[in-house]
Formats: sequence, structure tokens, C-alpha cells
Amino acid sequence: MSEAVDEVSLEEQRASAEEFTRGIVDAFEVGAATEARIEDDGVLVDVTGDDIGLLLGPRGTTLQAIEELVRTAVQRQTEGRGARINVDVGGYRAKRREALAKFVVGLAGQVLESGEDMALEPMNASDRKVVHDAIAEIDGLATGSEGEDPRRWVVIRRD
Repeated sequence: MSEAVDEVSLEEQRASAEEFTRGIVDAFEVGAATEARIEDDGVLVDVTGDDIGLLLGPRGTTLQAIEELVRTAVQRQTEGRGARINVDVGGYRAKRREALAKFVVGLAGQVLESGEDMALEPMNASDRKVVHDAIAEIDGLATGSEGEDPRRWVVIRRD
């Protein structure tokens, strides 16, 4: 590992992620604020404001693209060995996690009743984690991820 990578602290990564995100948000001209914080050995950048729907895009696709750009910018400083970087717009990710977990619990009942495996539609890594975590709380069920990114999906099965 090079010295340059060793010198990029988590705080410096946080500041870099916040600054880069602010530049993207400013380019959208939506009048939103950005604030980054260190959370669980990673960086979370929150974007808040009144008219920020444009930053989300359909089904969160614009948010995913912004997050990928921010990750790439920070990873260039750390030669790909930096902290986990997440971006959230208006609490969208928390709302999505809650709705997805609730949906999956409903599906879990179907799997328990029928005994048949259920494959979900392909989803990104953070959504797959929500599914794995929600199902882990239910006795008698297990999950597994299958396929290749970006078309990777979760299968819910009886334990």
C-alpha cells in the first residue's frame, strides 16, 4: 500500500465526498444542502432541500448514479481502498429500506406457507442487503444471492 493511500483519513474522505456531492447538487441548480458524516466506518452524505426530486430520478436511478460518481471520486484518492460511501437524498434510502423490508416480510409468509423458493427481481447490493437482513429475522427462512451484477437477485427459501 502506498503512503498516499495511508494518508487519506476517513475524515478526509468524508470531506471529499461532501465537496464532490455539493458540486453535483449545485450543477442541478435545485437549491439543496449537503452534509456528510462518518457512520459505521463509512461515509454517509445527506442531501436535503425542498425540491430535490430531480436528484432522485425514476426509482432512485439518478441517486444511484450520483452515489457512483461520488464513490469513484473518493476511490481515486484512495486507489480503491477507501471507506464505504453512501449518498441519500431526502431520506429516500431509509424510506425505501422500510418499504422493501415490509414487502419482503409479506413474501416470507408465502414462502413459509407454500414451501417453494421465491426468486425476487434483480436489485442492487444495498437492496439485496435489506432483503437478507429482513429474512434473517424470520425463523425457518434463509436467503441467497444468485446471478451476476448488475442482474443479481435474491432467492428466499425455507431453512
